[in-house]
Amino acid sequence: MDPKDKVVLITGGARIGAAIAEALARRGCHVALTYRSSRRAVQGTVLKLRSLGVRALAVKADLSRSPGAAAAVEATHAAFGGPDIMVCMASVYEETRFDRLDHAAWLRNIEVDLTSAYHLALEAAPLMKARGGGRIVNFTDWLPASGRPRYRHLLPYYVAKSGVIGLTESLALELAPTILVNAIAPGPILKPPGFTAARDRAVRRATPLGRWGGPEEIARAVLFFVETEFVTGETLRVDGGRHLR
Repeated sequence: MDPKDKVVLITGGARIGAAIAEALARRGCHVALTYRSSRRAVQGTVLKLRSLGVRALAVKADLSRSPGAAAAVEATHAAFGGPDIMVCMASVYEETRFDRLDHAAWLRNIEVDLTSAYHLALEAAPLMKARGGGRIVNFTDWLPASGRPRYRHLLPYYVAKSGVIGLTESLALELAPTILVNAIAPGPILKPPGFTAARDRAVRRATPLGRWGGPEEIARAVLFFVETEFVTGETLRVDGGRHLR
């Protein structure tokens, strides 16, 4: 797919989402970005995108509920048409000890990390088909993409992100041949706020390429999945070789 003049909906528009939005805007995409609480950051991204000569929109949406997914797709469609491309990045990442897990913690992860992508696909797929086709790029994690959890205290997160891989494969089959569906499994891309120097060194040592990837690497992967005409149902690890150790 040629991104020029296509419409993209990106859910979870802060940080890495901003880099993806800019990369697609530079290819001529019109961009809608959702946010739940990071309004100022997303509005800043929208202004930057508009300065590149494309149309851009910030959409407030609670993607933990199906009406939020519907509202995000409807707002995009009303403003620009489309969407032709959807990048599902909304995510909850919480470390919780097993003896402190409860149903609320389970639901927060499952609903945002997994179910939101399902609802977004249900809403967007008919619109994509009506426009002749589309692309869906989901976000999982390098851990389930590598087939083991490795770290404790992330049970609901790991299960939800594992489900994203299954959802991606099933959607790819259901929506072929008009809509291609793939997933990206990031590893060490951006150092989290408050990360200690010791933890930073440990991540670098454990990553064969010896560094954090940076959001531009994720943007390149998204562009590949947008532009490909013959890859669907795949999960691509972008982790600097982290899964090898």
